[in-house]
Amino acid sequence: MKRDYFEGVDVAVTVCAKDGIILDMNAKSVKTFIKPGMKEIIGDNVLDCHPEPARSMLADMLENPRTYAYTIEKEGVKKLIYQTPWYEDGEYAGFVELSMALPEVMPHRIRKPKNE
Repeated sequence: MKRDYFEGVDVAVTVCAKDGIILDMNAKSVKTFIKPGMKEIIGDNVLDCHPEPARSMLADMLENPRTYAYTIEKEGVKKLIYQTPWYEDGEYAGFVELSMALPEVMPHRIRKPKNE
């Protein structure tokens, strides 16, 4: 039995193919990105969902796979956006985007190796 670990988390997970086609979205992603009256966007190109300059940057990421992480603030909610390539049988297949709300104040801890 395969379990879908991403359905029960409070993180929007969106998966795209290397040509930009949206392959999958968890429930949080659908709730975050599909507004009332909108159609489902699975099967659409992710580039069509982004205005410039994000569209051009995303197009470059699809051509030149790399991880990109940043924070945004939207409607008073600060979010971490983490976009990273995914691979199938060792070959670049597209990218996964994680979008999660961040608390106003968040601790930052530095871990030291055990041998120190």
